[in-house]
Amino acid sequence: MCVSACPFGAIEMRDGKAFITEACTMCGACIEVCEFKAIERIDEEAVPAANLSGYKGVWVFAEQHKGGIASVALELLGEGRKLADKKKTRLSAVFIGHGIKDKVKDLIAHGADIVYVADDVSLKDFNDDSYAAILTMLAKQHKPEIILAGATAIGRSFFPKVASALGTGLTADCTMLDIDVETGNLHQTRPAFGGNIMATIVTPNHRPQMATVRHKVMKPAPRDDSRIGDIIDISYTQSGDLRTRVIKTVEDLGETVNICEADIIVAGGRGLGSAANFRLIEELAKVLGGAVAATRGAVDEGWIPYPHQVGQTGKTVCPKLYIACGISGAIQHIAGMQSSDVIVAINRDPDAPIFTVATYGIVGDVHEVVPIMIKKIREMRG
Repeated sequence: MCVSACPFGAIEMRDGKAFITEACTMCGACIEVCEFKAIERIDEEAVPAANLSGYKGVWVFAEQHKGGIASVALELLGEGRKLADKKKTRLSAVFIGHGIKDKVKDLIAHGADIVYVADDVSLKDFNDDSYAAILTMLAKQHKPEIILAGATAIGRSFFPKVASALGTGLTADCTMLDIDVETGNLHQTRPAFGGNIMATIVTPNHRPQMATVRHKVMKPAPRDDSRIGDIIDISYTQSGDLRTRVIKTVEDLGETVNICEADIIVAGGRGLGSAANFRLIEELAKVLGGAVAATRGAVDEGWIPYPHQVGQTGKTVCPKLYIACGISGAIQHIAGMQSSDVIVAINRDPDAPIFTVATYGIVGDVHEVVPIMIKKIREMRG
């Protein structure tokens, strides 16, 4: 009974006895189902809570690319501004790179009260060690209550290192943040169990409270050039040798249009049948001036590179128009595109889950419908 009750497959039967493996998450499902009380939970000694009184302020790691502020940073400033206002505290941005000082006022205009700027030639290229060292040093010195970063390749890479150095928790891939009015703790909500439930996580005993946030799930704050703020320059001196260095950066030619930034996206799934049939998707995207995306199934088949994947294990997008072609609508894919303004779904199966989130649904064969759409759009555009 306990073996079948474990959702993680963490129990093995050996010579008639149940053994709990390292896959156990202490969920307690096996304890509840066992009629013989053969499994007990032995709670570890409670970890003493840290002194939280000296921590205040909301911080955002303002990611940049080639000196330009990443859009996810503006989204975090918008959300951080709301959290800071609820906490009645200040919002700070940490800005790391080279040749970025002329962009600092943009961060203030989008909601930051304080900007910590580390501008040095040694920081031109992202590096886990240097970025983590700077943010860790600042956090130990100023003790922010909350630190946020984008759940991007950069944020996911160095943020756990910072959390470990600060001895605190980290919630990844959040889609919603809020302040508990009673405790003041940060509620960090993210998909769990393959996107089937939404889990809200708190860090009640340690500070800072750290979270990475999915791109395109939050709205950036409107720009206000009348805002003023404090700019604090941070001097960075590299100590010791860095374990890695960037030799060369090569852009993926398949990402000529970034799907996270695109206003129009045409996405294909396994229903297209082959890599060759993605040409239809590419042609429709071209006439619309949009980007091409795909489901995990299409990427796993090798029909299109991973950077085009939308969903829980891919990118989260929020375009004005999302056209889903041959996509059944698995919950993991829907989690990455359901915030789109208008969703058009094309599928032969009238009961496909994608139609439950679609603004407009077309029941039909993609190979027949898409060519007609391309033809009509070309006619309309002359």
